[in-house]
Amino acid sequence: MSENTEQKTPLNEKLLKPYNPQDTEDRIYAEWEKSGFFNPDVCVGKGVTDANAEPFSIVLPPPNVTGTLHIGHASMLAIEDIMVRYNRMQGKKTLWIPGTDHAAIATQSKVEKELTKEKIRKHDLGREAFLKRVETFAQNSHDTIVTQVRKMGSSVDWSREAYTLDDQRNLAVRTTFKKMYDDGLIYRKNRVINWDPKGQTTISDDEIVYEEKKGKLYTFKYSHDFPISIATTRPETKVGDTGIAVHPDDTRYKQFIGKEYDLDFAGTKLHIRIVGDESVDPTFGTGAVGLTPAHSMVDYEIADRHDLPLIQVIDEHAKMMVDAPDLNGKKTVEAREIIVEWLKQNNLLEKEEDITQNISTAERTGGIIEPLPKLQWFVAVNKKFTLGHSAISGIESGSQVTLKELMLAAVKNGQTQILPERFEKVYFHWIENLHDWCISRQIWYGHQIPVWYKGEEIHCDTEAPSANWKDEGWTQDPDTLDTWFSSGLWTFSTLGWPQKTEDLNTYHPTSVLETGYDILFFWVARMILMSTYLLGDIPFKTVYLHGLVRDGQGRKMSKSLGNIIDPLDMISKYGADATRLSLIIGTGPGNDSKVSEDKIKGYKNFANKIWNITRFILTNTEGTDYMPEFSLYSEKDAALIAELNNLTAEITKEMEEFKFYLVGEKLYHYAWHTFADVILEDSKKILAEGTDEEKASRKQFLLYVLRHLLITLHPFMPFVTEELWSMTPFCSVKKNSGTNLLMVESWPK
Repeated sequence: MSENTEQKTPLNEKLLKPYNPQDTEDRIYAEWEKSGFFNPDVCVGKGVTDANAEPFSIVLPPPNVTGTLHIGHASMLAIEDIMVRYNRMQGKKTLWIPGTDHAAIATQSKVEKELTKEKIRKHDLGREAFLKRVETFAQNSHDTIVTQVRKMGSSVDWSREAYTLDDQRNLAVRTTFKKMYDDGLIYRKNRVINWDPKGQTTISDDEIVYEEKKGKLYTFKYSHDFPISIATTRPETKVGDTGIAVHPDDTRYKQFIGKEYDLDFAGTKLHIRIVGDESVDPTFGTGAVGLTPAHSMVDYEIADRHDLPLIQVIDEHAKMMVDAPDLNGKKTVEAREIIVEWLKQNNLLEKEEDITQNISTAERTGGIIEPLPKLQWFVAVNKKFTLGHSAISGIESGSQVTLKELMLAAVKNGQTQILPERFEKVYFHWIENLHDWCISRQIWYGHQIPVWYKGEEIHCDTEAPSANWKDEGWTQDPDTLDTWFSSGLWTFSTLGWPQKTEDLNTYHPTSVLETGYDILFFWVARMILMSTYLLGDIPFKTVYLHGLVRDGQGRKMSKSLGNIIDPLDMISKYGADATRLSLIIGTGPGNDSKVSEDKIKGYKNFANKIWNITRFILTNTEGTDYMPEFSLYSEKDAALIAELNNLTAEITKEMEEFKFYLVGEKLYHYAWHTFADVILEDSKKILAEGTDEEKASRKQFLLYVLRHLLITLHPFMPFVTEELWSMTPFCSVKKNSGTNLLMVESWPK
């Protein structure tokens, strides 16, 4: 890039050719990285940013190391880079921390599929060899992702790059686990969880995908002399029933509450107790619910309230485990047919209806979920504990609170704002209905639970009991932690916590979290949980939620539809600037966006338009020194400058309000339709026929507009604007910083 203010012939010759992003973007990104200005410490050190400047910080939602970035990631990177570049140009100490997520279940599943093709099972390799294989896969994926992040022009601070499974994050995870364990907020218990028979692990409620399928609803009695009929879609689970729940005020069943029955049912023995529970809807079905506490979350909670036993009748492979020869070892679907046939033969089946039902499936494997009772680790969200330090409005230090109360308070008191606001109601509803969080997973890849056992002894700490713990008879819990446990620490573990670092003191709470609305609960809520509990403070001031990226017809992108748009392909064809703009303009926060190749191509034309505008201005002002304090503007030019200044004030306000789609659209229309179509046409006449004063005024005006346009468009189109800036007379080397880069130029006041 030029370090002189004079126009040079090679630069003019470059402008004579059409803009070529393929010849420009990698070179420009290398210049940015070489400058070090992605790092706020360098900006302060070189005098670009004042040491006492207000901080602006944001963490990159870490992409999973399971493959490559898709168009949704590209949208996220574009939005966040706009925020970051704008705030850097505002003179703030601006930090954008990059990183990747080990995505335990998803990554392990990918590697297991690779091994299957090679006819190898993970158990054949053993845990250590398998983990090495996974780490190699993850590293390769990471390298691909990093390249793609650069291709999008993302001005992240690579010197602070993090990984959810690296040593620093591992220390943060173990420290968190120990503190929660010591506070009684992490416990181990036999409870009903979501079991994925295909992946052979537990999964959280949020990792369930519901699929609509045709099914049947069966209404029946356990026996002829039993007084109550019940209905179910899963007769095979009824061999594990231990009770029936009715509403305590239901006059049909009130007299049976408290009674117990011993029954023979489909070759098994049942002991059923009738309980009254206000959660039962007396108007739904028969008004009576058969309770299978070992195989239903809802039934488990009712049974827990009434001290009913759990009898497991389905195993981890979704096969029956009962003392009945006709059923034992059968798949659940087979057992269902056998039990329905038994009901028919004994004239106990009262009704059989065709229905549409939502089947729970595992997001990563597609396996049908089986609720099973298992000994697992949980986070207690409703248990009171003493909060040490508190910077949370309305909650004092030393208060007795629950995690759920902290999560609600952070948003209710306005310290964390969710955009768009409609998602706050969704957030509150989810928190209010939150159950204890099952955090253990039966997979090898991930943060292994920091608990060791030796007989009846239990050791929970950030380190093993001793250097020779294996020789001393200790064994570590084989399970790993839910990925969201580690990523929940992301805003502060990336800043050095649990150490009290300068970064943590300066940049936390972070300014904004930008992510998709589809992980509001997966990630956003858990980050608020972890930060309020561990730091007594919010993790971020604003949550900006973007929507899904759909195709030009508004359809979700999928391989089956053949409508997937690869951001790298689009960057290769049309450039990163065009790809970025296509994902921003026309889409407000929280709304799904439509993108097509034609739309991206259209913004490539806009990049060319900015290129041509610059060529016209520099050609017609050659030899003219730009004078920022020029005051001899004609009345006409002064009025046009006032209009531009008003637009700048307007878009600056909208940038602060996160209305990037509006700013992008307004700049597009001003540059193309107001400036190029009207003002430049008028300028041709003035520069040809005007007085010397009018010509001088118009030349300064054109340079003034060009400077404003390049600066304000830079967050949206960083590559073409940086390239053009290097050719302008106002691109001069700053004495203190030694740079002429547009990326650290001041935003117009």
